[in-house]
Amino acid sequence: MTRSANPPAEAPSAAAAAAAAASAVSIAGSRILVTGASSGIGAALARQLAEMGATVGIVGRREELLVSVLDDCRRLGPAPTAGEHRSWTVDLGDLERAESLALEAWDTFGGIDVLVNNAAIPKVRDVRRLTAADLDETTRVNYLSPVRMTMALLPRWLERGSGTIVNVTSLGGRIPILWESAYCASKFALTGFTSVLAMDLHDTPLRVRLVIPGPFDTDIWDRPGSDPAAFKDGDKFPPEVCAQGIVDAILGDQLEWYVPDMLGVAEYATSNLEQFIGNITAMHTKAHNDTSTGQGS
Repeated sequence: MTRSANPPAEAPSAAAAAAAAASAVSIAGSRILVTGASSGIGAALARQLAEMGATVGIVGRREELLVSVLDDCRRLGPAPTAGEHRSWTVDLGDLERAESLALEAWDTFGGIDVLVNNAAIPKVRDVRRLTAADLDETTRVNYLSPVRMTMALLPRWLERGSGTIVNVTSLGGRIPILWESAYCASKFALTGFTSVLAMDLHDTPLRVRLVIPGPFDTDIWDRPGSDPAAFKDGDKFPPEVCAQGIVDAILGDQLEWYVPDMLGVAEYATSNLEQFIGNITAMHTKAHNDTSTGQGS
């Protein structure tokens, strides 16, 4: 279900191998902060991490749902960690609060071993109706907040000599999606930041992971403030599949993880962009015409 797009790596030096071994992560006993955890992928991931013995901090905007996930974490996790899980109800579009939350979570847990930047909002809107406010909100939540949280914790990780950053982007951070210019732009930006982050930190013990989910059956398709997706009715995977993929990424030694494996789609789109765009727009036009004439009912 996961696949790296990286070419085979050369054999590491003895020093690099020693640094990698020293920074290896075990879920049990780790302190893991997960954003976007009130539902969907983030909620499934929080439950799985708690069950595996991690101390979990969860972040979301919807307090009632977040409390329910926190209760699940306390119920599923081993008894010694049950009382240590924490939740923060925060709008990550408030960038100063996003930064302060990261530091607050560090202080609460006595450190953060893994940061999973999973929070995101949809923005399905034809570019002809897209507003500056739409762009600003989507960029703040989907791109700037994970970057600001990462940058807030980076000096502490470097001083400590360990830490794992997992940025959850989207297939929409590799390929264009009809009517989703703001969303794709934010995810392309996070993908680019994560890639360069890994390059810049290559000579440190810090670990960077890029998780690229395909379509998952979560409420992101039905959030207020966004139009219906162009291909909303396609096949979707349960969020637990992506949660397992993120766990694999945390434990694994690859940078890039497609969940499920849709690397071929990304490679086709990027190497045949004009043809890909033509195919997608033709599919949408046909579906629209079929619906208008009653053939799609």
